[in-house]
Amino acid sequence: MKNSPAVHKGTTKTARKIIYLVNPISGTSKKSILVSLIEKISEERGLYCEILYTNKDADYDFLSEKIAEENITDVVILGGDGTVNNIVGALHHLKINFGIIPFGSGNGLARAAGIPSKPKEALELIFAGKSKNVDAFSVNGKFACMLSGVGFDAKVAHDFSTKSTRGLLTYTQQSIINYFKAQPYQFEVEVDSFKFFTDAFFISIANGNQFGNNFTIAPKANLNDGLLDIVIVQKMNKAKLPFAVLKQIRGNNKLEELVEEITQKNVLYFQTPEIKIKNLKNAPMHIDGEPVNSENELNIKAVKSCFKLIMP
Repeated sequence: MKNSPAVHKGTTKTARKIIYLVNPISGTSKKSILVSLIEKISEERGLYCEILYTNKDADYDFLSEKIAEENITDVVILGGDGTVNNIVGALHHLKINFGIIPFGSGNGLARAAGIPSKPKEALELIFAGKSKNVDAFSVNGKFACMLSGVGFDAKVAHDFSTKSTRGLLTYTQQSIINYFKAQPYQFEVEVDSFKFFTDAFFISIANGNQFGNNFTIAPKANLNDGLLDIVIVQKMNKAKLPFAVLKQIRGNNKLEELVEEITQKNVLYFQTPEIKIKNLKNAPMHIDGEPVNSENELNIKAVKSCFKLIMP
């Protein structure tokens, strides 16, 4: 990233100065046409436009200095949730607006925020420039802006990351393969000083309502309510698993007393500003869809109004 050259700088007639950070490998579509479109429209509208390319090192220290020295107002990310996580996590302390032009495999945050999936429409939203506060959360001090978890979905993320091709088809294939091999993991969960043990296929911690690919898992989620949405899919007969998850997606599970739900329901869904999870069987982990090293204990806390996102 540090040596990535600027592709284009337009003139400027407004106070906005926009940097576009392009992940050249995320998603399944080439971005050269979109980059050309960004340059063309920016020039026509007299907007400052600078395009840089990300790399796997995700080193954005130089960009913090650049933003301060050059009075950059907006950082627009062309990529998926993993790229968004890296960039926002490094720069959210700065007084800038973030924008997303979705080009990932799932695009969970963009979908939850109502950002158009069509690149040209997302670009028009960027030019409108209206930003809103968005929460984030920390997982043992690591930044997360959308969805993290342990168990089955993390195993899918780990396997997906090793594939040469990305996209919904590859992700679906890995999900099916792992579904038939899935075994529950053991966790100890602590919420508001109440502890319980569960054998679960996975535990998801969400800021928005999306798994990605328009797959809604947390129907009550709000990007700026200061709450984490917790979904625990407990041990059950595998034949029941798809139906239990489908019921959750449809939003039919209403939070009752958690103590009763633990023994009565296959899927637990509740909201909390923080949660502790002991990962007793070393279940795999992911943060915003990117695999990370598994940890024995997770301390997860919501960060209210962490950054500003351009959204409808």
